[in-house]
Amino acid sequence: MNQSLQKIENKIVSLSEAKDRIQSWQKEGLKVVFTNGCFDLLHKGHIHYLCEAAALGDKLVLGLNSDASVRRLKGASRPINNEESRAAMLACFFFIDLIVFFEEETPETLINTISPDVLVKGGDYNIKDIVGADHVLKNGGKVLSLSFIDGFSSTDIINKIKQTT
Repeated sequence: MNQSLQKIENKIVSLSEAKDRIQSWQKEGLKVVFTNGCFDLLHKGHIHYLCEAAALGDKLVLGLNSDASVRRLKGASRPINNEESRAAMLACFFFIDLIVFFEEETPETLINTISPDVLVKGGDYNIKDIVGADHVLKNGGKVLSLSFIDGFSSTDIINKIKQTT
């Protein structure tokens, strides 16, 4: 396998591997930022949001909903791209350092396990409604709701495609 593909695959890790790497980074004094989502159809809004999240620390960890989790949240016709495809596309971004799948509807167990320094979600979330906020704040971290770019959503893209067929 070529080195570029190996670098991509090395970013997609199990929860235990993520916990070990994050603890190592934090011992080195690096600030770990965490966010999560389905990221089914990547668009400008996702890229803007992820870049903004990455700028808040030294390492960006992404919790990625599994296919089963996406179906429970978005319906039987989703995801459009399977979890391996979504993870591979996201791993290509230089500013994403780790990707961890989670099966549940929320990343609460994941957040409690890895204890990031900063927890972020998009601007369509109120801080009080962000899953895992209590844990991060209790452990001295920060929780932020980042800016939101109107007009960009995977659902809107899917609906536009349906209208043209």
